[in-house]
Amino acid sequence: MRKWVYFLEDNLELKGEEIKELLGGKGAGLYLLAKAGFRVPPFFIISPKASVYYLEKGKIPDGLEEEVEEGIGYLEKKTNKKFGSLENPLLLSVRSGSKFSMPGMMDTILNLGINDEICSVLAQRSGEEFAYHLYQRFLEIFSDVVLGIKREKFLSLNLEGKEAIAQYKKILRGKLPQDPFTNLFSAIVAVFKSWNNPRAIEYRRIYKIPDNLGTAVNIQAMVFGNLNDRSGTGVVFSRDPATGEKKIYGEFLLRAQGEDLVAGIRTPEPIDKLRDYLPNVYEELKREVGKIEREFRDMQDIEFTIENEVLYFLQTRSAKRSPQAKLKVVVDMLKDGLLAEEEAIMRMTEEDIISLLNPVFDPKFKYQPVTTGIPASPGCAVGEIVLSSEGAIKKAKEGVKVILVREFTKADEIAGMEKANGFLTTTGGKTSHAAVVARGMGKPCIVGANGIRIDEKRRMIYVQNPKEPKKVCKRREGEVISINGSTGEIVFAEVPLVEPEMTQELKDFLSLCDKFRKLGVWANADKPKEAARARDLGAEGIGLARTEHMFFHPDRIRYFQMMILSEDTRERKKFLAKLLPYQRKDFEGLFKAMAGLPVTIRTLDPPLHEFLPTSLNEVKKLAKKIGIKPDVIFKKIAELKEENPMMGFRGCRLGIAYPEITEMQARAIFLAACRLKKKGISVLPEIMIPLTITEEELKNQRAIIEKVAEEVFKKTKVRVEYKVGTMVETPRACLTIKTIAQYADFFSFGTNDLTQMVFGFSRDDYPRFLPYYLEKKILSSDPFITLDKNGLGRLIEMAVKEAREVRKDFKIGICGQHGGDPRSIEFCHQIGFTYVSCDTPLVPIARLAAAQARIKEEKGEVGIDLTR
Repeated sequence: MRKWVYFLEDNLELKGEEIKELLGGKGAGLYLLAKAGFRVPPFFIISPKASVYYLEKGKIPDGLEEEVEEGIGYLEKKTNKKFGSLENPLLLSVRSGSKFSMPGMMDTILNLGINDEICSVLAQRSGEEFAYHLYQRFLEIFSDVVLGIKREKFLSLNLEGKEAIAQYKKILRGKLPQDPFTNLFSAIVAVFKSWNNPRAIEYRRIYKIPDNLGTAVNIQAMVFGNLNDRSGTGVVFSRDPATGEKKIYGEFLLRAQGEDLVAGIRTPEPIDKLRDYLPNVYEELKREVGKIEREFRDMQDIEFTIENEVLYFLQTRSAKRSPQAKLKVVVDMLKDGLLAEEEAIMRMTEEDIISLLNPVFDPKFKYQPVTTGIPASPGCAVGEIVLSSEGAIKKAKEGVKVILVREFTKADEIAGMEKANGFLTTTGGKTSHAAVVARGMGKPCIVGANGIRIDEKRRMIYVQNPKEPKKVCKRREGEVISINGSTGEIVFAEVPLVEPEMTQELKDFLSLCDKFRKLGVWANADKPKEAARARDLGAEGIGLARTEHMFFHPDRIRYFQMMILSEDTRERKKFLAKLLPYQRKDFEGLFKAMAGLPVTIRTLDPPLHEFLPTSLNEVKKLAKKIGIKPDVIFKKIAELKEENPMMGFRGCRLGIAYPEITEMQARAIFLAACRLKKKGISVLPEIMIPLTITEEELKNQRAIIEKVAEEVFKKTKVRVEYKVGTMVETPRACLTIKTIAQYADFFSFGTNDLTQMVFGFSRDDYPRFLPYYLEKKILSSDPFITLDKNGLGRLIEMAVKEAREVRKDFKIGICGQHGGDPRSIEFCHQIGFTYVSCDTPLVPIARLAAAQARIKEEKGEVGIDLTR
C-alpha cells in the first residue's frame, strides 16, 4: 500500500536530493534538524507525491485521510494536547514545501484548530490579547487561502483583538466551519492547490523549476511567540547574507508570530538586541545556529520561535544570499574542510559569477544621496522609477532599465521583480520578501528606506532634503534614480557605473575551476583593450576577432567604401593599401595584449552592402565626402542588393571574388606579427576563413595566405609560426568535414549561422514567433542561446568525430553565442571540443561551466542523448 505521510520515527536513510524529493525541502530540513537532536516542535509531513496525485485526479488519494488522522494522534501523544479539545487544545501550522525553496510563493496557515470555543478557553487561561491575536491571524490567513476572501479586506479595517474578530465574522457571514478536522483537510487541499497559483508558476518559470514536482504539506504543533514578553519569533542566518561574514545575522520580534515578521507588517529588531531582552536564549541561539550550519554544511536560513524562554527551531533551509556571500561561504567551508573541491565548484552558478562582476558606482563621480535605507543585497543599479510590478514588466518590454520602488513587495509581484534592475522598499528589514528575492536573483536592493514617501495617486516619491529639512525632494515615476545595495545610498540622479575588478577570492575560486576543467576558454574580442580585459578574466586566447568591426572607424570607413565602389582590381588595391597600416596596427594591439597566447583572426565576413549608406541623405553626404556622384553609389547599392544577404555574397566568397581583400588582411597580420617578434614578443596568429562549404574554397584562400606570408617573411627576415583554419557555419561543411580537414589546421564552429541554417530560422525575424514555441513547449529553450543538442548537436558530434579521424589531435572550438552558455559548454565538453570562445564578460562563466561539466561527467551525472 502506498505511503503518503512520514514521521521522524520512520528513520529514513536518505540524503540530499532524495530526501527533498520525498519530503520537500522544508520537510527535509525539519526531519534532519529533529534527527540531529535540535529542539523542533513535533510534526508529520505529507509527501509532495500526494499533491501531484490531487492536482492530476482532482481528489485526495485513497488512504491519505486515515494517515493524516494517524498523524494527528501522533502529535497529540507528543504534546499531551488534544486537537479540537477545550481542555488542552492542540493548534497546528500547515505549511507548503517544494523540493526547491520557493519563499512566499505558496501558502501557509497558522493556528489551525482554533474556533470560537477554543478561543474563549485560551483567553481565560492565557489572556485575551494572546487568544484573540491567534484567532485574528487564523481568520485572516484561512479566509484568504481557503475561502478566497482577500486578506486586505480584513487588514483595511485596521482593528485588533476582540473588536477585529467581531468585524471579521460579519465579513465571513458563517462561511468558516467550526470543526477543526474540516478546516484541516480544507487547508491541506488549499496548500496542494497553491502549487499552481500564478505567483508560484511565475517563480518556477524564472528559476527553471519543473512543474511536476508538487509540494509537501508540513503539519506541525504550534509553539507561541506571542504568549508573553518572554516569547518571540525571528529569522536568523548563520552568516551575513550580503557579505558572508561568519556571525549570526537576522531579526526578531517579541510577543509576535512569524507571520508578523516575514510579511514586513511590523519593523523587527536586529538579532543582536535579543541579548538585551533574553540573554540566555540569545547565547543558546548563537551556539545552536553554528551547530546547524556545520550539520548541513551550508549557510542556513533558520526560523525560530521562543515560548516562555524556550527556543524552538521551526525550519532550516539553504539560505538565499548574495553572490558575494555565496563565494565567501564556499571558500571558507573549503578551507575548513566542510566541502570537497568538487562540491565547492558545484555550489556556484552562472548567475553568481555575473553578479560578482556587476557594475558599481563610478568612484570619480561626485553625488549626493537624498537618503539612505538598509542595504539588503549588494551591487548598484540605475533606472527609471516604476511603482508597480506591472509597470516594470511593461517598461522592460520596451528595453528600459527600471528600479521597482514599493512600500513592500509581495510574492505575487515576482514577475515584475524579475524584470527590474533593482528594488527599493520603504519598509521591511533584511529578511523581508524584497531582500530575500533580490539576493536570490543577484540584484541590488535597499529596504527600510523610511525617509521616502510614495504617493501612488500622483505617481511620485518624496524625501526630505538632508541639507534643508524644510525642502522636499521629489521624483516622478519614469524619472531616473540610482541605488547602491551595498551601502543603502539612494541618489536622485543618474550615477555612471563602472565594471568592478575581480577580487582575489574570485580569482582563487576560478583558478580552482581551471584545475578541474579540460576545455580551454578563449574570448571573442576585436580590440586590444577588450582582449586585455579578456586576459584579465582568464581567457587563454582569442577565438574570434571580427575584422569587419575594424573598418567602421571614421578614419577608415571612407577608404573601405571607396574600395567597394571601385570599378577594377587596380583601384580596389589602391584603397586597400590605405587600409593596410590601420589593419596592421589593429593586429599589433591584439597580439600585444595576448602575447604568448593564440589570436584567431577571421577574414572579412559580412556582405559588402552593410558598409554602404541606405538613406538619400546619407548617400549624398558620402558622395560629397569622396567626390563622386550619388548615382554611382545608388548603382552600386542596387548591384549589391540581395534577397537573403546572410546566405549570399559574403564570407570566403568575398575573398574568392576579390582575392586582394584577403591579401591585404593577411599582409597586415604577418607584418604585425613579424614586427612584434623582432621586439621579442611571442605571437601566435591563427587565420580563420569564414563560411566554407567545400575544401576547394579553403585551398583557394589558404594559397593566398601562404603566398603573402612568404613575401612578408622574406621582406622582414623574420618567420612566425601560424595556423590557417576555417569557421564551420554550414550543414555542408559539417557533412564534408573529412575532406575540408585535410587543408585546415583547426576548426571553429560558428553556431549562430549553423543554428540559422539547420532550423531555417532567420536570426533577425525568429523573435516574432519564438515566444509561442516556448509557451506551447514546442521548443524548450531559445536555440540561439542554448545549443540544440538533438538536432544541430547530432550534426556537430558527427563532424567532430570525422575531423578527429583525419587527425586525432585536431583543434576544434566554438565561437558562436553558445560558447558562453553553460548548458552548451557542457555539450562541447562531452563531445571533445578543444576550447570554447565566448564574449569577454562571459569568460569567468565559461571557466566555471567547463569545470562543472567535467565534475558531472566524472560523477556519471550527465550523458548526452542524441537519439530523441
